Amino acid sequence: MLGAAALIPVGYVVQVAFEMGWQQLAELVFRPRVGELLVNTVLLVVLGVPLTVVLGVGGAWLVERTALPARRLFAVLLVVPLTIPAFVASYGWASAIPSINGLGGGLLVAVLAYYPLVYLPALAALRGLDPALEESARSLGMGSWAVFLRVVLPQLRLAMLGGGLVVALHLLAEYGAFAFLRFETFTTAIVVAYQASFAGPNAAALGVVLALLCFVVLLVEATARGRLRYARVGGGSPHPAPRLGLGRATPLVVVALVALAVASSIVPLVSVIRWALVTDAASWAPVVEATVQTLLLAVGGAIAALAVALPAAWLSARYPGRIARTLEGAYYFASSLPAIIVALALVTVTLHVLPGLYQTVATVIAAYVVIFLPRALVSVRAGIAQVPETLEEAARSLGTSPFVAKLRVTGPLLLPSIAAGGALVALGAANELTATLLLAPTGTQTVATGFWAAASAVDYPAAAPYAITLVLLSIPAVALMLAQVKARRTP
Repeated sequence: MLGAAALIPVGYVVQVAFEMGWQQLAELVFRPRVGELLVNTVLLVVLGVPLTVVLGVGGAWLVERTALPARRLFAVLLVVPLTIPAFVASYGWASAIPSINGLGGGLLVAVLAYYPLVYLPALAALRGLDPALEESARSLGMGSWAVFLRVVLPQLRLAMLGGGLVVALHLLAEYGAFAFLRFETFTTAIVVAYQASFAGPNAAALGVVLALLCFVVLLVEATARGRLRYARVGGGSPHPAPRLGLGRATPLVVVALVALAVASSIVPLVSVIRWALVTDAASWAPVVEATVQTLLLAVGGAIAALAVALPAAWLSARYPGRIARTLEGAYYFASSLPAIIVALALVTVTLHVLPGLYQTVATVIAAYVVIFLPRALVSVRAGIAQVPETLEEAARSLGTSPFVAKLRVTGPLLLPSIAAGGALVALGAANELTATLLLAPTGTQTVATGFWAAASAVDYPAAAPYAITLVLLSIPAVALMLAQVKARRTP
């Protein structure tokens, strides 16, 4: 039932395609305007993903495997961009350099905003590698670059593909950052078409093409990943990997990392602070109310996502099989669709099936669950897998019922994983813009929509308080993610 509900956006895309018929769909899709959008969107993904992979993997390797000066500081600086939503970074760059726009501007902002999505899994993977493999390669006469390219890089393949997939889906779904830079993609065009014709055929047809692009991205990633796994047998070598000296390249590397930190974090933050300093006190008043509404929706979305994730994660971890894989696959596939597709699907369903739910809090929370459910699912499933079943069996041998044993024994041990999953969902919900714009009840303003209302009207001072609040709301969840990666040590 829950899996079927999660597939509503997928069903919407299929239903739209069948309802229109090939002739009408072809008329709306095969035209020069769609060709321009396709070129822009494909170039954004084809150029953006490799750049984020290079920055993410390169930064992780420098922090984890080299004698980089102040490496702990750089380890934190490289993840700071995750605290700045992409549309806020776009606002910062556009206010600093008004002429920035188009594909170049879109790539600049997107790559700087999203490379940490590759950096974090690459850093975690590097911390889990057995250094004995690298030492064996060096003993056979391989140089540092050969060891990196032939030994380390292949073991980072899953982290690179996974991070690259997440980046690609973000690039396909992003609206605010590219709309602010006047760079048109399918998502920005769908929002404009929706506002012009209220979920008319043009918006629906563009949504079908965007959904197909997402499917192609998923297929490419799955094909590239194949069935290869990189896991060692045994405990590995219980010592940390040696750190390589950078030699004469040290100053250049430090300058490059400082430039990356400045471009990805300092420039947007300085622009935001500069506008905040010229903002009068009255501009902060609506931010308080927007923050309260944001927290209520974000917490509601997190609780709902956890309620859906817990049974699915329990089934996946304790009773793996075809049913569990099918249910989990439905959740992941639905969440891979851009937020604009999810929003259009929920608009259509509520208007035609449940009109009483149109533009209600329940619909917004449902969108958050579909979009961000994997964040909760991954965290909770990992927590359940780490709790030995023997603990419950011991409690039941003392006369405790199965339900009480789960509640009193397993429950407390899952609290950290539940809290982490909830925090990640709440972070995504607090920063979500597209679905919230389309689905929020009239009069409801979150921090993200309040920021967008001011920024899109080129009222930079009024947008600054919202931007600062978005950054502050993001810091705890990003700190939690970094702490989880740092907690992973080489056995």
